[in-house]
Amino acid sequence: MSRPVSSPRKGTPGVRPFGVLVQIAYQGTHFRGWASQREGRTVQSEVAAAIHAVDPRAGALRGTSRTDAGVHAECQIATFDATLDIPPRGWVLAMNQHLPDDVCVRRAWRTPPDVHPSAFVRRKRYAYRVLLDRVRDPLWRDRAWRVGWPLDLAKVEREGARLVGTHDFAAFRSSHDARTNTVRTLTRVELLRPTDRAPFEDPRVARILVEGNAFLYNMVRITVGTLLDVARGKLEEGTVEKALASGDRKQLGTTAPAHGLTLEHVLLELPPEVSEPWPR
Repeated sequence: MSRPVSSPRKGTPGVRPFGVLVQIAYQGTHFRGWASQREGRTVQSEVAAAIHAVDPRAGALRGTSRTDAGVHAECQIATFDATLDIPPRGWVLAMNQHLPDDVCVRRAWRTPPDVHPSAFVRRKRYAYRVLLDRVRDPLWRDRAWRVGWPLDLAKVEREGARLVGTHDFAAFRSSHDARTNTVRTLTRVELLRPTDRAPFEDPRVARILVEGNAFLYNMVRITVGTLLDVARGKLEEGTVEKALASGDRKQLGTTAPAHGLTLEHVLLELPPEVSEPWPR
């Protein structure tokens, strides 16, 4: 049973906060992205409402990845400060009672208060699913980009390898991204062909994995769209190297649709003062 603990705290007199770290999964189809907006349904707003249904005096929800409208997540990481002494198991079960079917809390930890989740994040991995099929399949319409034209997948592998390392990715971002620091480090850009997958997986679906320390706005979708444009012969090999050198977005290809993208994994480095998660 939860219990408030008395002790002075700036901003909330008489209440000592407890930090909570949560892993959130969602199907992004019917959301306008992660971040709260004045209009439209967002994941952050839904999760924040669930938190405040349990603890009305809880602090703001802080996320690590501002996924776009239609993008999915298996491992969105967020933190908030609570005023009720609830164990991780209690947070998972209580919040999920107040969340809709397309979003849930998968895991929770106890942390020190006032911690931003970016303090724990070392790398993020996105997976982009490509359905290789000349005919549309309604079962994949919200989870993969159907590509019906021939692709030279070896070109995807060669071109993707050129992106691994620390580079200025200024060309690999939307015009809506105004950040001045555009240097990022990618540790993995890998194509998992259908033949590489377990027998029970759909043999038509390839995955492009992009892993790094941080990402610019639309960076993964521009990367995937460009790799597939090279694979279909619309762009020449070496395109990504030229764009890295020039910083010119116009040298790159299509921005892949949002619905094929999933935030698949976040590598965390947790200090000793963070509790064991529930469930483990």
